[in-house]
Amino acid sequence: MIKKRLHSILILGLLMTSFSLSAQSDAQKKLERQRQQILKEIKNFNGLLFTKKKEEKSEITLIEDLNYKVSSKRNLIRITNEQANLLTREINTNQKEITSLRTQLQELKDDYAAMVVKSYKSKSEQSKVMFLLSSDNFKQAYKRLQYMKQYANYQKEQGESIKKKTKELQDLNIQLSKQKEDKKKLIAENRQAKLQLEIELKERETLMASIKNNMSKLSARIKQKKQEAYRIDKEINRLIREAIAASNKKAGKKTSTGKFVLTPEAKKLASNFEANKGKLGWPVSRGVIKAKFGKGRSLTDSSVEVNNPGVKIATEDNAEVKAVFNGEVSKVVIVKNGNPAIIIRHGNYLTIYTNLSKIYVKSGDKIKTGQAIGQVFTNKINGESLLGFRVYKNDQKQNPQYWLTK
Repeated sequence: MIKKRLHSILILGLLMTSFSLSAQSDAQKKLERQRQQILKEIKNFNGLLFTKKKEEKSEITLIEDLNYKVSSKRNLIRITNEQANLLTREINTNQKEITSLRTQLQELKDDYAAMVVKSYKSKSEQSKVMFLLSSDNFKQAYKRLQYMKQYANYQKEQGESIKKKTKELQDLNIQLSKQKEDKKKLIAENRQAKLQLEIELKERETLMASIKNNMSKLSARIKQKKQEAYRIDKEINRLIREAIAASNKKAGKKTSTGKFVLTPEAKKLASNFEANKGKLGWPVSRGVIKAKFGKGRSLTDSSVEVNNPGVKIATEDNAEVKAVFNGEVSKVVIVKNGNPAIIIRHGNYLTIYTNLSKIYVKSGDKIKTGQAIGQVFTNKINGESLLGFRVYKNDQKQNPQYWLTK
């Protein structure tokens, strides 16, 4: 009875350990997916922005590019460290499990050996037949027969348990060896990433020292770019308010809340758009987010505040721009001394594509997901192709990164 209870406790412990190993394995897979995503982004960024000659780029563009590389490399090192630490914990858990399994296996073997000896001695003292015939009555003989069957089954179970434990031990040893190799590989990759980061940090430091010598000139250029961006944002916001007012007037509703009054069809479209949050396709076939949404400081002049109403996606020269979802062209925006933009409505949601060189659509056009709507402007001076992409709900800005697929 005590042995059976001990056996049950050991099985329960094994199940709990297996659950812990499964949870760790899931965490490891998640970290590996993140690491591969970062590696892919770094590869894309290098392919898109570091194939141009440095002489073609302005100091501002170079520092932006280097900051992105440094940030991505630091993120890669952090994720890789987390993976290595998790592997260390998994290795320790596996080593404890191997020790436990070896103890269990030895106990089973000892128990089985004792049982075999007892069985042999029992056979030498009297035969099974004599054991049954010596019974006082039929009921006792039946019980003895059942005992003999149970004893034989128990012997068989012990043998199977030994086989199972041996197999588990072998599998764990294989898994442990693989984990040690994985950890070794991760540490080597992280060492290489740190060396590359040091080179990039020195390059950035040299560039920043050069920039400081021309800070007054650069600050003026940064502020000019900020004013241009503000002028474009102001025009887009005005057009959004106009679109909401015109749509609501057409529907016979007058409202100053800054929200679209939706028809049943528009409501369904908005619901479908909302259901695809985090799953929308990218507006270009190949690109990386170079400037994120929201407030921040200029990378070259910390006295200048930057507030991005969307994201800036670095892409290939003259890349085609695609609509991220079904909708209708609300407006083709022509900005004085600036590049055109397209506003597409999806119920009470809007997606906006800025810094275009060519426009393939016009106001009122029905648009399908993935349809080419224009071409990104490529700056001939610095070779940059940056698409501005924004998402609005009514007149409120949304973070596009929450909407685009990873």
